[in-house]
Amino acid sequence: MEGCFLTQKKGSRLRSAAAGGAAGLANGFFGGGGGMLLVPLLTRWCGLEQRRAFATSIAIILPLCALSSVIYWVRGGLDFGLALPYLAGGLLGGFVGGRVFKKLNMVWLRRAFALLILYGGVKALFF
Repeated sequence: MEGCFLTQKKGSRLRSAAAGGAAGLANGFFGGGGGMLLVPLLTRWCGLEQRRAFATSIAIILPLCALSSVIYWVRGGLDFGLALPYLAGGLLGGFVGGRVFKKLNMVWLRRAFALLILYGGVKALFF
């Protein structure tokens, strides 16, 4: 098995905790984005292949998003009524994406992911 936490290398547990901590901070500060941090960390620090890093990121982000949602809701910053239409579309998109994921060429998937990160960075800096 691969991955930081599963190896016996020195510092592997610390790397796993640091990657998870970075994802949690991003979700807490920005309401999301932890997966964008996790995928590169999982591939570079933990040695996961790209496809496994994407899937692992989803498994890590799910409880982080649930926790962040509860905190935002308790503090009065979450309106479920406004979120429902996005949730419906997100569920459909997640289902379709999960079904198509295995069929996608990793080079193109990696490029699309890089463009998404680049778009978000440019948008945050200039708009």
